[in-house]
Amino acid sequence: MIHAPPNRKKSPKSKKSLLWKIPLGLLLLLVLLTIAILIFTVTYPTFGSSPSNEQEEFFETFENYEDGKFTNLPSEEPDVEIDILAAPDETGSADKEMNPGGDLPMVEIDWKKIEAEEDSLTWLGHSTFILSIDGNKILIDPMLGPVASPVSFAGPKRYGGDLLHLGEEMPAIDAVFITHDHYDHLDYESIMKLDSKVAHFFVPYGVGSHLIGWGVAEEKITEMNWWGESEYQGLTVALAPAKHFSGRGILDQGSTLWGGWVILGEQTRMYVTGDGGYDTHFKDIGERYGPFDIALIEGAQYDERWAESHMIPEESVQASIDLQSEQMMLMHWAGFTLARHSWTEPVERAILAAERKDVNLFVPQIGETVTIGEGMQLPFSAWWRSLQ
Repeated sequence: MIHAPPNRKKSPKSKKSLLWKIPLGLLLLLVLLTIAILIFTVTYPTFGSSPSNEQEEFFETFENYEDGKFTNLPSEEPDVEIDILAAPDETGSADKEMNPGGDLPMVEIDWKKIEAEEDSLTWLGHSTFILSIDGNKILIDPMLGPVASPVSFAGPKRYGGDLLHLGEEMPAIDAVFITHDHYDHLDYESIMKLDSKVAHFFVPYGVGSHLIGWGVAEEKITEMNWWGESEYQGLTVALAPAKHFSGRGILDQGSTLWGGWVILGEQTRMYVTGDGGYDTHFKDIGERYGPFDIALIEGAQYDERWAESHMIPEESVQASIDLQSEQMMLMHWAGFTLARHSWTEPVERAILAAERKDVNLFVPQIGETVTIGEGMQLPFSAWWRSLQ
């Protein structure tokens, strides 16, 4: 029998000596590569720009900014139990197909309906929407590009290519609302394509630095903190808290804020969550701004490791209840694969959870324009099931 030698204390120089065994040329190459990556992330426009020193000093006055970074609210224990449903095999959500394997069907966009005076909502997949409210044409998280990444050759690719051509077809846009600066919500190519058509941008604090760096005029940008409110062309808009994070590069994590948008018109009260984990802030938002006619709620691209920053579908349905929303739609799916679950699992689980909780869940087709208003009957289209 071979016995292991007794444990001996290693010489304090042993680890250091390993470093000297690496060839000097390789060490130099690694240093140069690191420097090149850092320069690339700072100079390549897709990564965006960091807030200025003056802005950071201003952020230091915020309660949700600490040690040079934006932070989440202290987590609280929700006073509700959320039943996590195991999606049955017959829904197709347990097949582990992480992407559809082809283009998704998209309804031909009815621009005349979008330009009409009636309030309406058009889903472009994932978390991108065109909202018509009180005659205002609004874009929410306009990610139209082909890849949710700073570079074109790597990263999550959009199912079916890109939608950048829609930027040329769209009417003039009164306002764009950005929830946070991640690549699947804030897209450089989309902003460059749309800027000339957009009258104003509403963003969380710090996100304006990216836009200004890309050539958007500073006077077209309104930055807001959580619970901040503004009036715009007859609408009341407010940025509400979310449990998430931010960052587009190696060195800018937490440098910009994230949140959800309250958009209140004369007839339609709308809320869009942005990305984020479940907590008591949804009930606070509902008490302050609800009831809502429609809540667009994130509930896909989840993983048990990301419970603090993304919701599972059952939590999304409970968030709708907390928000006092008459109707909810699940978003953050049917665009990109960002997590290791079937691409249809989120919506199937949401359907089951909504039935159990008696929540009105509507599911439009991608590209479909839905008229919203009093007594609205919003569509439910299980279009993805025909693809399986």
